[in-house]
Amino acid sequence: MHGEGAPSDWITRWGAQLPAPGCALDLACGAGRHTRWLLERGYQVTAIDRDPKALDQLPAGATGLQADVERGPWPIPGAAFEVVVVTNYLWRALLPLLLNTVTRGGWLLYETFAQGQERWGRPSRPEFLLAPGELMGLCATWHVRGYEDTTLHEPTRRVQRIAAQRPGR
Repeated sequence: MHGEGAPSDWITRWGAQLPAPGCALDLACGAGRHTRWLLERGYQVTAIDRDPKALDQLPAGATGLQADVERGPWPIPGAAFEVVVVTNYLWRALLPLLLNTVTRGGWLLYETFAQGQERWGRPSRPEFLLAPGELMGLCATWHVRGYEDTTLHEPTRRVQRIAAQRPGR
């Protein structure tokens, strides 16, 4: 199941840069590997996934919300977070709303599959693969602290990932 195991090294690498604990969102959280990591650092975590079985595995202290954000309304209108974490998930229609949930001075940590992934397996459909530079374009007006468009191994996969801070505060 998505979300089991250790947190992404991208998420943990940028963890030292995050603001003092506050509110965090783990979107498409799966079994909660990043939710656990954020909770251990003192964050109040809202974790969203469409799979209720995945949410059953969330640790105590997390607020789990079952929602299909691709077919239904955004389940937390007006909510704001100091940190938003998204890994292995892409739904382009949601991206503007997601960026607006990040507080001024808050962080977006995003890692997902990119074009070229189809060589190694799923996802392979273009609508689920980031185009070259797409995350950079998404965060063009933000302070980009880290960005990679790379091939990772174990398992081999093509990804883009960004650590970006919303201006302000």
